[in-house]
Amino acid sequence: MNDTFKALSDPTRRKILQLLKEKDLSAGDIADHFNISKPSISHHLNILKQAKLVQDERQGQSIIYSINLSVMQEAMGWFLGMIGTKGETSHDEPR
Repeated sequence: MNDTFKALSDPTRRKILQLLKEKDLSAGDIADHFNISKPSISHHLNILKQAKLVQDERQGQSIIYSINLSVMQEAMGWFLGMIGTKGETSHDEPR
């Protein structure tokens, strides 16, 4: 989960995820939305891949990136668990 949070800590990577939420894109299509170099976009995509937040698939000569929602759901589950009420106990637990 550390790789996930590291990847999510960067605003560029969060914007990439927002773009991929709308539709799958190639690295070039993603780069068109930013004012940074294509190698920088590639670096961000690699970090997102290492964190398993995105998946890539070769289609002809292009590599198409898509968001991996299962990892996003896992991270959200962790966050939701953290905002539970302090001292909250389950009804199944002995008091």
